[in-house]
Amino acid sequence: MSGPRRPALHQGLATRLLIGQTLVLLAGALTVGLVAAVVGPPIFHDHLLQTGHPADSPELVHIELAYRDASLISLAWGLLISVVAAGVVTWFLARLLRRPLTELTHAARELARGHYAARVAIAGSGTELDTLAATFNVMADRLQGVEDTRRRLLSDLAHELRTPIATLAAYHEGLTDGVINLGPEARTVLVEQTARLARLADDIDEVSRAEEGRLLLDRRPVRVAELFSAAADALREPYAAKGVNLQLETSRALDALVEVDPTRVGQVLTNLLSNALRHTPAGGTVYLAARRDSPEVVLTVRDDGEGIPAAQLPHVFERFYRGDSARDRDRSGSGIGLTISKALVDAHSGSITATSDGPGQGATFRVSLPAATRNQRGEDHTPTA
Repeated sequence: MSGPRRPALHQGLATRLLIGQTLVLLAGALTVGLVAAVVGPPIFHDHLLQTGHPADSPELVHIELAYRDASLISLAWGLLISVVAAGVVTWFLARLLRRPLTELTHAARELARGHYAARVAIAGSGTELDTLAATFNVMADRLQGVEDTRRRLLSDLAHELRTPIATLAAYHEGLTDGVINLGPEARTVLVEQTARLARLADDIDEVSRAEEGRLLLDRRPVRVAELFSAAADALREPYAAKGVNLQLETSRALDALVEVDPTRVGQVLTNLLSNALRHTPAGGTVYLAARRDSPEVVLTVRDDGEGIPAAQLPHVFERFYRGDSARDRDRSGSGIGLTISKALVDAHSGSITATSDGPGQGATFRVSLPAATRNQRGEDHTPTA
């Protein structure tokens, strides 16, 4: 059997406000009464003697008793009126605070239940409460965004996994039933699909580690020209095979030094160049350029290909985002190359942006990286944290 229920220890806001004000009033009344009892009678007695009343006069005793009774009655009435006023003020404040706090509590409970659309109305209940409501709404917006991203991620991840898994399952069933022979063509398909799954797993792990700050970077001063040269050499053959020109624009910024992990930034440039190649038709051109924007160096990958609609620009760095399901995509990729690029750039304390004038107008990706500083001996370095 369970024991007797304990009385509730938590009291309402109005009760606590009233108790607090009553304690203050009682403390004030007690202080006033003690001061009046200790200081008032001697002073009053001295004034009576100064007016000519003899010290042993019976009238003097009655006058002092009248003074004492009047003081006590005045103090009692003052305390009573103060308590009533405190009750009225407490009721008004509690009523003013109860509605927004109740709404905030209800919205918090809805949020805890997974209803991320819950919001709190800003009703003008005071600067502090309005600020609290606005902050809660901002938090709810961010949680809803995170939840939407999580759901989209799971949906897109399932979509990305479905094709290679279905292909592997079909070939496995065909091999088991003897419909398909394990020849060169079947081996190629199995190897490609297995590699695709492995690459997808590696890319998801890499972007997660980068976004969580668990990515180790081997930073050192590197010339921009070296980064461009390595990325261009890696993709020169695919560009030539598709008939797309890869052009490096010359400028003094190519000699600038950036404090980066060359392997990771090379990966970013490779992803951007691969993305540009994917969406640039034969005969088009992809441009690599750099410029100084102290204290940063801006690396630019620009193409004259398909372009990006304005509504899609805010989403191009999201995992598995597809602006147009009918758009031709290179199915050898994992679908999160731009997401990885953004995470790697963020890990370098840089920024990456995408712009486009619209479909058919090409797209431009800009990567801003911190430039290496120079010490008094002219050696390039970046201060360690």
